[in-house]
Amino acid sequence: MWGRMETTKTRETLEHWRMGFMGRVANPLFAEELFDRVPDIVFSVKDIRGRYVCMSEACAERCGLKSKAAAVGHTAHELFPQHMADRYVRQDEKVFQTGRALVDNLDLTLFNNRKPGWCLTSKVPLFDATGEVMGLACLSKDVHEPGRAGLVDERFAGTIDYIQANYGERLRIDSLARRAGMSAAQFERRMQRIFQLSAGQFIMKTRIDAAAERLVEDAQPIAAIALAVGFCDQSALSRQFKQVTGLSPRQYRQLVVATSVPGAPRGKQAR
Repeated sequence: MWGRMETTKTRETLEHWRMGFMGRVANPLFAEELFDRVPDIVFSVKDIRGRYVCMSEACAERCGLKSKAAAVGHTAHELFPQHMADRYVRQDEKVFQTGRALVDNLDLTLFNNRKPGWCLTSKVPLFDATGEVMGLACLSKDVHEPGRAGLVDERFAGTIDYIQANYGERLRIDSLARRAGMSAAQFERRMQRIFQLSAGQFIMKTRIDAAAERLVEDAQPIAAIALAVGFCDQSALSRQFKQVTGLSPRQYRQLVVATSVPGAPRGKQAR
């Protein structure tokens, strides 16, 4: 017991030190500069109204802007083709409404040559000191498709959307492959090429990601979270969760809650 108390105290001390350090950083836009050096990754920050606060050089180039400063204050609909901007805005609204991250969404984008292509996009909410969502940060990595046959099309991207929206249901690989318009073997190969995961591993990752968020954000019992994210019971979630994170769901919840920044949103503790 004493050892666990000391460990928790140490984590809390380190968290205070870390947040104190970041609070003294005079250039909060350092991430924008950092990603300027990576042409196949675009980085941006938006406020709650969808206006760009900053974006990396690669993103500005793809929008046809003379400088990244020209993007400040504009929205996706002012910078991207409408069909792309519509999807981006729907994603943003989901992050703003739920306060939860979106991970590995397959999206249409514009490459540096202004031709359309695909990217993997993740978005995380940004919170103010009161715990209210004030915006989001977005990171998109180009999906490079070697050879003549493209790896991604609308049906395949739609299938990934389906997995990420319905991870709590029973998902069969053969049914997902039919939805994507290919055989199960083709679907597996494509998942491996794009995500470096099998289809089953991608589904499991999606469920574990969802469980990790709910363990911190929701007050639900762990057994209820297990069922909500697609596991048959709490023991099944615990087994897979510990295999991935090294912690049981309860340990993870206690650890994250103990080291959370004061004022950050989180659910009440539950058994």
